[in-house]
Amino acid sequence: MRAFAPVVVVLLLLGLGACTRQAHYTPITVPTLDPATEARVQRALAARDALGKALLGELQGVIQARGPEAAIEVCHDRAGVLAREVAAREGVAIGRTSFRRRTPNNAPPAWAAAYVEMRADDAVYLRRDDGALAALLPIQLQPVCVTCHGLPEEIPPTVRAALARTYPLDQATGFRVGDLRGWFWVEVP
Repeated sequence: MRAFAPVVVVLLLLGLGACTRQAHYTPITVPTLDPATEARVQRALAARDALGKALLGELQGVIQARGPEAAIEVCHDRAGVLAREVAAREGVAIGRTSFRRRTPNNAPPAWAAAYVEMRADDAVYLRRDDGALAALLPIQLQPVCVTCHGLPEEIPPTVRAALARTYPLDQATGFRVGDLRGWFWVEVP
């Protein structure tokens, strides 16, 4: 029985290696996509559009009804809920990230980290070794966003106070309209 022990240990280690192996991602270019990958790209774009529309709609509604301070509540309390709803409806994983985040919870997925660090300002598409698609899609700052993400001296004092209460580690200010604010990330199986 002792003779088999080293073989069992080796087999267990090999099995564990397969379970903990990191997925491999390869960059791809849109003009050369096969139909299945093109369909995944379209799903990623649809998910991004759905989340962007839902989030912007709620933000604009609450700003009109209750003022810009209330928009902070939408981002804090509703953005994650909206992302989960879109993910379930579209059959994807989706979120937002940035090089200057409001909360550590919005850290990029491992596959996106290098592109975030490089501040990729074009869409990035990657194929995972199992055929899944990962997309990193830029977000440019819109005029409505400047109230909370603009230059600190231009953010209204009541908004600055609400940001400090809600996001004590906030790094997501100092942007101008049109600046790269961050990205939607989408994973399509």
